[in-house]
Amino acid sequence: MGSPAVWRASIVVLIAALLADVAHARPFVPDNDAVVLERLPEKGDAALTHLKRMRAALIANPRDLDIALPVARSAIDAARTFGDPRFLGQAQAALAPWWTGYDIPVAVLLLRATLKQSQHDFDGALADLDHLLAAQPSLAQGRLTRATVHSVIGRYADARRDCATLVGRVAAIVVAACDAAPASLSGHAAAAYETLRQTLADAGGNAEVRAWASTLAAEIAARRGDPATAERHFRTALAIDPRDPYLKGAYADFLLDHERPRDVLALLRDDERNDALLLRLALAEQGLADHAASFAKHREALAARFDAARRRGDAVHRREEARFRLAIEHDARAALALARDNWAVQREPADLRILIEAAQSTGDAATLKIVADWIIAHHLDDAILMPRAERAR
Repeated sequence: MGSPAVWRASIVVLIAALLADVAHARPFVPDNDAVVLERLPEKGDAALTHLKRMRAALIANPRDLDIALPVARSAIDAARTFGDPRFLGQAQAALAPWWTGYDIPVAVLLLRATLKQSQHDFDGALADLDHLLAAQPSLAQGRLTRATVHSVIGRYADARRDCATLVGRVAAIVVAACDAAPASLSGHAAAAYETLRQTLADAGGNAEVRAWASTLAAEIAARRGDPATAERHFRTALAIDPRDPYLKGAYADFLLDHERPRDVLALLRDDERNDALLLRLALAEQGLADHAASFAKHREALAARFDAARRRGDAVHRREEARFRLAIEHDARAALALARDNWAVQREPADLRILIEAAQSTGDAATLKIVADWIIAHHLDDAILMPRAERAR
Protein backbone atom coordinates (compact mmCIF):
# COMPACT_ATOMS: atom_id res chain seq x y z
CA MET A 1 0.00 0.00 0.00
CA GLY A 2 2.58 1.61 -1.43
CA SER A 3 4.70 -1.21 -0.58
CA PRO A 4 4.84 -1.67 3.18
CA ALA A 5 8.56 -2.08 2.81
CA VAL A 6 8.81 1.31 1.17
CA TRP A 7 6.65 2.84 3.92
CA ARG A 8 8.68 1.25 6.68
CA ALA A 9 11.91 2.24 4.96
CA SER A 10 10.69 5.82 4.87
CA ILE A 11 9.68 5.73 8.54
CA VAL A 12 13.07 4.26 9.46
CA VAL A 13 14.82 7.03 7.53
CA LEU A 14 12.77 9.56 9.50
CA ILE A 15 13.49 7.98 12.87
CA ALA A 16 17.15 7.51 12.04
CA ALA A 17 17.34 11.23 11.35
CA LEU A 18 15.69 11.95 14.68
CA LEU A 19 18.06 9.63 16.53
CA ALA A 20 21.24 10.42 14.67
CA ASP A 21 24.21 12.23 16.05
CA VAL A 22 25.42 12.48 12.98
CA ALA A 23 26.46 -1.15 -8.78
CA HIS A 24 23.69 0.64 -10.35
CA ALA A 25 20.67 -1.32 -11.41
CA ARG A 26 21.05 -2.20 -15.10
CA PRO A 27 19.18 0.25 -17.35
CA PHE A 28 16.02 -1.04 -18.97
CA VAL A 29 15.86 -0.61 -22.74
CA PRO A 30 12.31 -1.02 -24.11
CA ASP A 31 11.76 -3.13 -27.20
CA ASN A 32 9.14 -0.79 -28.65
CA ASP A 33 7.99 2.82 -28.42
CA ALA A 34 4.73 1.91 -26.67
CA VAL A 35 6.43 0.96 -23.39
CA VAL A 36 5.83 3.49 -20.60
CA LEU A 37 9.14 4.19 -18.88
CA GLU A 38 7.83 6.54 -16.21
CA ARG A 39 4.83 8.60 -15.15
CA LEU A 40 5.84 12.04 -14.08
CA PRO A 41 4.04 13.32 -10.97
CA GLU A 42 2.06 16.52 -11.20
CA LYS A 43 4.00 19.66 -11.90
CA GLY A 44 4.55 22.11 -9.12
CA ASP A 45 5.36 19.61 -6.34
CA ALA A 46 7.90 21.49 -4.21
CA ALA A 47 9.52 18.36 -2.77
CA LEU A 48 10.07 16.85 -6.20
CA THR A 49 11.40 20.12 -7.56
CA HIS A 50 13.90 20.21 -4.70
CA LEU A 51 14.83 16.57 -5.33
CA LYS A 52 15.44 17.34 -9.01
CA ARG A 53 17.76 20.20 -8.08
CA MET A 54 19.67 18.06 -5.60
CA ARG A 55 20.07 15.32 -8.21
CA ALA A 56 21.49 17.86 -10.65
CA ALA A 57 24.00 18.97 -8.02
CA LEU A 58 24.91 15.34 -7.34
CA ILE A 59 25.56 14.66 -11.03
CA ALA A 60 28.17 17.39 -10.89
CA ASN A 61 29.62 16.01 -7.63
CA PRO A 62 28.77 12.27 -7.54
CA ARG A 63 30.96 11.49 -4.52
CA ASP A 64 29.76 14.36 -2.36
CA LEU A 65 28.23 12.57 0.63
CA ASP A 66 26.54 15.72 1.89
CA ILE A 67 24.47 15.75 -1.30
CA ALA A 68 24.11 12.00 -1.88
CA LEU A 69 22.52 11.17 1.45
CA PRO A 70 19.73 13.79 1.24
CA VAL A 71 19.05 12.77 -2.37
CA ALA A 72 18.68 9.10 -1.39
CA ARG A 73 16.45 9.92 1.59
CA SER A 74 14.24 12.24 -0.47
CA ALA A 75 13.94 9.70 -3.28
CA ILE A 76 12.86 6.95 -0.86
CA ASP A 77 10.26 9.32 0.58
CA ALA A 78 9.03 10.11 -2.95
CA ALA A 79 8.71 6.39 -3.68
CA ARG A 80 6.53 6.10 -0.59
CA THR A 81 4.43 9.15 -1.41
CA PHE A 82 3.78 8.35 -5.06
CA GLY A 83 3.93 4.56 -4.93
CA ASP A 84 6.43 4.72 -7.79
CA PRO A 85 9.51 2.42 -7.63
CA ARG A 86 11.23 4.66 -10.18
CA PHE A 87 12.33 6.83 -7.27
CA LEU A 88 14.05 3.85 -5.66
CA GLY A 89 16.28 3.72 -8.71
CA GLN A 90 17.14 7.36 -8.15
CA ALA A 91 18.04 6.61 -4.53
CA GLN A 92 20.26 3.73 -5.59
CA ALA A 93 21.93 5.90 -8.21
CA ALA A 94 22.71 8.47 -5.52
CA LEU A 95 24.50 5.79 -3.49
CA ALA A 96 26.25 4.22 -6.50
CA PRO A 97 29.82 5.06 -5.39
CA TRP A 98 29.16 3.17 -2.15
CA TRP A 99 26.90 0.38 -3.42
CA THR A 100 29.40 -2.46 -2.93
CA GLY A 101 31.68 -3.34 -0.06
CA TYR A 102 31.55 -2.43 3.62
CA ASP A 103 34.40 0.05 3.97
CA ILE A 104 31.97 2.96 3.73
CA PRO A 105 30.57 5.54 6.18
CA VAL A 106 28.05 4.25 8.72
CA ALA A 107 25.32 6.60 7.47
CA VAL A 108 25.70 5.24 3.94
CA LEU A 109 25.64 1.62 5.05
CA LEU A 110 22.49 2.20 7.07
CA LEU A 111 20.77 4.00 4.22
CA ARG A 112 21.89 1.34 1.72
CA ALA A 113 20.27 -1.31 3.90
CA THR A 114 17.12 0.78 4.14
CA LEU A 115 16.99 1.14 0.38
CA LYS A 116 17.54 -2.58 -0.17
CA GLN A 117 14.64 -3.23 2.19
CA SER A 118 12.42 -0.88 0.20
CA GLN A 119 13.37 -2.76 -2.98
CA HIS A 120 12.46 -6.06 -1.28
CA ASP A 121 16.09 -7.21 -1.22
CA PHE A 122 15.69 -8.32 2.37
CA ASP A 123 18.69 -10.67 2.35
CA GLY A 124 20.89 -7.84 1.12
CA ALA A 125 19.49 -5.47 3.73
CA LEU A 126 20.13 -7.97 6.52
CA ALA A 127 23.69 -8.59 5.33
CA ASP A 128 24.40 -4.86 5.52
CA LEU A 129 22.75 -4.52 8.91
CA ASP A 130 24.44 -7.59 10.38
CA HIS A 131 27.81 -6.19 9.32
CA LEU A 132 26.97 -2.78 10.70
CA LEU A 133 25.77 -4.07 14.07
CA ALA A 134 28.70 -6.47 14.45
CA ALA A 135 30.92 -3.40 14.40
CA GLN A 136 28.57 -1.08 16.31
CA PRO A 137 26.12 -3.21 18.35
CA SER A 138 24.73 -0.23 20.23
CA LEU A 139 23.71 1.71 17.11
CA ALA A 140 20.00 2.38 17.68
CA GLN A 141 19.22 3.19 14.05
CA GLY A 142 20.68 -0.14 12.94
CA ARG A 143 18.69 -2.08 15.52
CA LEU A 144 15.44 -0.38 14.54
CA THR A 145 16.04 -0.96 10.85
CA ARG A 146 16.93 -4.62 11.35
CA ALA A 147 13.88 -5.14 13.53
CA THR A 148 11.77 -3.70 10.73
CA VAL A 149 13.24 -6.07 8.15
CA HIS A 150 12.86 -9.09 10.42
CA SER A 151 9.22 -8.20 11.06
CA VAL A 152 8.41 -7.76 7.36
CA ILE A 153 9.76 -11.23 6.51
CA GLY A 154 8.12 -12.91 9.49
CA ARG A 155 11.10 -13.40 11.81
CA TYR A 156 9.23 -12.06 14.79
CA ALA A 157 11.47 -13.33 17.60
CA ASP A 158 14.51 -11.77 15.93
CA ALA A 159 12.63 -8.49 15.47
CA ARG A 160 11.59 -8.38 19.11
CA ARG A 161 15.15 -9.01 20.29
CA ASP A 162 16.36 -6.01 18.33
CA CYS A 163 13.51 -3.87 19.67
CA ALA A 164 14.36 -4.88 23.24
CA THR A 165 17.87 -3.48 22.87
CA LEU A 166 16.35 -0.02 22.28
CA VAL A 167 14.87 0.24 25.77
CA GLY A 168 16.36 3.22 27.60
CA ARG A 169 18.18 4.43 24.49
CA VAL A 170 15.33 5.92 22.46
CA ALA A 171 11.92 7.36 23.27
CA ALA A 172 9.46 4.92 24.81
CA ILE A 173 7.02 5.39 21.93
CA VAL A 174 9.68 4.24 19.44
CA VAL A 175 10.35 1.10 21.50
CA ALA A 176 6.63 0.36 21.82
CA ALA A 177 5.99 0.83 18.10
CA CYS A 178 9.05 -1.20 17.16
CA ASP A 179 7.86 -4.14 19.27
CA ALA A 180 4.14 -3.84 18.52
CA ALA A 181 4.21 -5.20 14.97
CA PRO A 182 6.17 -8.43 15.61
CA ALA A 183 4.55 -9.02 19.02
CA SER A 184 1.03 -8.59 17.68
CA LEU A 185 1.70 -11.10 14.88
CA SER A 186 3.15 -13.81 17.09
CA GLY A 187 0.53 -14.49 19.74
CA HIS A 188 0.83 -11.31 21.82
CA ALA A 189 -1.63 -8.96 20.14
CA ALA A 190 -3.46 -7.96 23.33
CA ALA A 191 -0.30 -7.11 25.26
CA ALA A 192 1.24 -5.31 22.28
CA TYR A 193 -1.86 -3.18 21.83
CA GLU A 194 -2.08 -2.29 25.53
CA THR A 195 1.58 -1.23 25.68
CA LEU A 196 1.12 0.89 22.59
CA ARG A 197 -2.08 2.42 23.93
CA GLN A 198 -0.47 3.37 27.22
CA THR A 199 2.51 4.92 25.46
CA LEU A 200 0.27 6.90 23.13
CA ALA A 201 -1.65 8.21 26.15
CA ASP A 202 1.46 10.20 27.07
CA ALA A 203 1.66 13.55 25.34
CA GLY A 204 5.29 13.24 24.22
CA GLY A 205 6.80 12.10 20.97
CA ASN A 206 7.53 13.42 17.52
CA ALA A 207 4.34 13.94 15.47
CA GLU A 208 5.38 11.58 12.67
CA VAL A 209 6.31 8.88 15.15
CA ARG A 210 2.96 9.28 16.91
CA ALA A 211 1.20 8.92 13.57
CA TRP A 212 3.17 5.73 12.93
CA ALA A 213 2.33 4.35 16.38
CA SER A 214 -1.35 5.29 16.02
CA THR A 215 -1.52 3.51 12.67
CA LEU A 216 -0.03 0.38 14.21
CA ALA A 217 -2.54 0.58 17.07
CA ALA A 218 -5.38 0.87 14.55
CA GLU A 219 -4.19 -2.16 12.60
CA ILE A 220 -3.80 -4.27 15.72
CA ALA A 221 -7.26 -3.27 16.97
CA ALA A 222 -8.76 -4.12 13.57
CA ARG A 223 -7.08 -7.53 13.54
CA ARG A 224 -8.41 -8.18 17.05
CA GLY A 225 -11.97 -7.51 15.88
CA ASP A 226 -12.45 -4.11 17.55
CA PRO A 227 -13.48 -1.81 14.66
CA ALA A 228 -14.59 1.12 16.84
CA THR A 229 -11.19 1.35 18.52
CA ALA A 230 -9.42 0.83 15.20
CA GLU A 231 -11.34 3.69 13.63
CA ARG A 232 -10.52 5.99 16.52
CA HIS A 233 -6.81 5.32 16.08
CA PHE A 234 -7.01 5.73 12.31
CA ARG A 235 -8.68 9.11 12.72
CA THR A 236 -6.10 10.19 15.29
CA ALA A 237 -3.29 9.29 12.90
CA LEU A 238 -5.00 11.08 10.01
CA ALA A 239 -5.39 14.22 12.11
CA ILE A 240 -1.60 14.20 12.57
CA ASP A 241 -0.66 13.31 9.01
CA PRO A 242 -3.59 13.43 6.57
CA ARG A 243 -1.37 12.78 3.54
CA ASP A 244 0.44 9.64 4.72
CA PRO A 245 -0.06 7.08 1.92
CA TYR A 246 0.45 3.96 4.03
CA LEU A 247 -2.02 5.23 6.62
CA LYS A 248 -4.58 6.09 3.95
CA GLY A 249 -4.18 2.68 2.36
CA ALA A 250 -4.60 0.88 5.68
CA TYR A 251 -7.67 2.93 6.54
CA ALA A 252 -9.11 2.37 3.05
CA ASP A 253 -8.71 -1.39 3.51
CA PHE A 254 -10.47 -1.12 6.85
CA LEU A 255 -13.33 0.79 5.22
CA LEU A 256 -13.59 -1.75 2.39
CA ASP A 257 -13.70 -4.61 4.90
CA HIS A 258 -16.63 -2.87 6.59
CA GLU A 259 -18.47 -2.20 3.32
CA ARG A 260 -18.01 1.57 3.29
CA PRO A 261 -16.91 2.23 -0.29
CA ARG A 262 -18.16 5.81 -0.41
CA ASP A 263 -15.99 6.67 2.56
CA VAL A 264 -13.06 5.28 0.57
CA LEU A 265 -13.92 7.60 -2.32
CA ALA A 266 -13.87 10.59 0.00
CA LEU A 267 -10.59 9.49 1.57
CA LEU A 268 -8.72 8.84 -1.70
CA ARG A 269 -10.25 11.26 -4.19
CA ASP A 270 -6.93 13.11 -4.61
CA ASP A 271 -4.64 10.08 -4.68
CA GLU A 272 -4.77 8.74 -8.22
CA ARG A 273 -1.01 9.17 -8.66
CA ASN A 274 -0.22 6.49 -6.08
CA ASP A 275 -0.66 3.01 -7.57
CA ALA A 276 -1.61 1.31 -4.31
CA LEU A 277 -4.16 3.98 -3.40
CA LEU A 278 -5.58 3.99 -6.93
CA LEU A 279 -6.14 0.26 -6.52
CA ARG A 280 -8.21 0.83 -3.41
CA LEU A 281 -10.13 3.61 -5.13
CA ALA A 282 -10.99 1.23 -7.97
CA LEU A 283 -12.02 -1.48 -5.51
CA ALA A 284 -14.43 0.99 -3.90
CA GLU A 285 -15.82 2.15 -7.26
CA GLN A 286 -16.27 -1.39 -8.51
CA GLY A 287 -19.50 -1.94 -6.60
CA LEU A 288 -20.98 1.52 -7.18
CA ALA A 289 -23.14 1.82 -10.30
CA ASP A 290 -22.84 5.62 -10.34
CA HIS A 291 -19.05 5.33 -10.56
CA ALA A 292 -18.89 2.87 -13.46
CA ALA A 293 -17.12 5.30 -15.79
CA SER A 294 -14.40 6.25 -13.31
CA PHE A 295 -13.98 2.59 -12.37
CA ALA A 296 -13.37 1.68 -16.02
CA LYS A 297 -10.83 4.49 -16.36
CA HIS A 298 -9.00 3.49 -13.19
CA ARG A 299 -9.05 -0.19 -14.11
CA GLU A 300 -7.37 0.63 -17.41
CA ALA A 301 -4.82 2.87 -15.71
CA LEU A 302 -3.90 0.18 -13.19
CA ALA A 303 -3.47 -2.44 -15.90
CA ALA A 304 -1.12 -0.10 -17.78
CA ARG A 305 0.87 0.75 -14.66
CA PHE A 306 1.35 -2.87 -13.61
CA ASP A 307 2.32 -3.79 -17.16
CA ALA A 308 4.88 -0.96 -17.26
CA ALA A 309 6.32 -2.02 -13.90
CA ARG A 310 6.64 -5.61 -15.09
CA ARG A 311 8.44 -4.48 -18.25
CA ARG A 312 10.86 -2.44 -16.14
CA GLY A 313 11.52 -5.45 -13.94
CA ASP A 314 9.99 -3.87 -10.83
CA ALA A 315 8.61 -6.41 -8.37
CA VAL A 316 7.77 -4.05 -5.50
CA HIS A 317 4.01 -4.13 -6.13
CA ARG A 318 3.46 -7.87 -6.58
CA ARG A 319 0.96 -7.94 -3.74
CA GLU A 320 -1.05 -5.06 -5.17
CA GLU A 321 -1.01 -6.59 -8.64
CA ALA A 322 -2.16 -9.93 -7.23
CA ARG A 323 -5.08 -8.16 -5.61
CA PHE A 324 -5.87 -6.34 -8.87
CA ARG A 325 -5.78 -9.57 -10.87
CA LEU A 326 -8.04 -11.37 -8.41
CA ALA A 327 -10.59 -8.75 -7.34
CA ILE A 328 -10.82 -6.62 -10.49
CA GLU A 329 -9.60 -8.74 -13.43
CA HIS A 330 -10.97 -11.99 -11.93
CA ASP A 331 -7.88 -13.90 -13.04
CA ALA A 332 -7.37 -16.16 -10.05
CA ARG A 333 -4.47 -18.15 -11.50
CA ALA A 334 -2.44 -15.06 -12.33
CA ALA A 335 -3.25 -13.68 -8.88
CA LEU A 336 -2.10 -16.88 -7.19
CA ALA A 337 1.21 -16.89 -9.07
CA LEU A 338 1.86 -13.29 -8.02
CA ALA A 339 0.76 -13.94 -4.43
CA ARG A 340 3.04 -16.96 -4.13
CA ASP A 341 6.01 -15.04 -5.54
CA ASN A 342 5.26 -12.22 -3.11
CA TRP A 343 4.95 -14.59 -0.15
CA ALA A 344 8.38 -15.99 -0.91
CA VAL A 345 9.94 -12.66 0.07
CA GLN A 346 7.43 -10.76 2.23
CA ARG A 347 5.16 -12.17 4.95
CA GLU A 348 2.86 -9.61 6.48
CA PRO A 349 -0.89 -10.05 7.16
CA ALA A 350 -1.85 -8.45 3.84
CA ASP A 351 0.51 -10.83 2.03
CA LEU A 352 -1.10 -13.76 3.83
CA ARG A 353 -4.56 -12.48 3.01
CA ILE A 354 -4.11 -12.26 -0.76
CA LEU A 355 -2.44 -15.68 -0.67
CA ILE A 356 -5.50 -17.14 1.09
CA GLU A 357 -7.96 -15.47 -1.26
CA ALA A 358 -6.12 -16.50 -4.42
CA ALA A 359 -5.62 -20.05 -3.18
CA GLN A 360 -9.29 -20.37 -2.26
CA SER A 361 -10.33 -19.09 -5.67
CA THR A 362 -8.20 -21.71 -7.42
CA GLY A 363 -8.72 -24.53 -4.94
CA ASP A 364 -4.98 -24.83 -4.34
CA ALA A 365 -4.81 -27.17 -1.35
CA ALA A 366 -1.01 -27.05 -1.03
CA THR A 367 -1.01 -23.26 -0.69
CA LEU A 368 -3.89 -23.35 1.77
CA LYS A 369 -1.88 -25.75 3.92
CA ILE A 370 1.02 -23.28 3.89
CA VAL A 371 -1.41 -20.63 5.14
CA ALA A 372 -2.87 -22.83 7.88
CA ASP A 373 0.57 -23.93 9.07
CA TRP A 374 1.75 -20.30 9.25
CA ILE A 375 -1.24 -19.21 11.31
CA ILE A 376 -0.83 -22.09 13.74
CA ALA A 377 2.94 -21.72 14.06
CA HIS A 378 2.73 -18.00 14.84
CA HIS A 379 -0.48 -18.01 16.90
CA LEU A 380 -1.87 -15.33 14.65
CA ASP A 381 -4.79 -13.36 16.10
CA ASP A 382 -6.69 -11.91 13.14
CA ALA A 383 -10.47 -11.59 13.09
CA ILE A 384 -10.57 -11.46 9.28
CA LEU A 385 -7.90 -13.97 8.28
CA MET A 386 -8.60 -16.73 10.77
CA PRO A 387 -12.21 -17.42 9.71
CA ARG A 388 -11.09 -17.52 6.08
CA ALA A 389 -8.30 -19.92 6.90
CA GLU A 390 -10.70 -22.12 8.87
CA ARG A 391 -13.10 -22.23 5.92
CA ALA A 392 -10.19 -23.15 3.66
CA ARG A 393 -9.29 -26.07 5.93
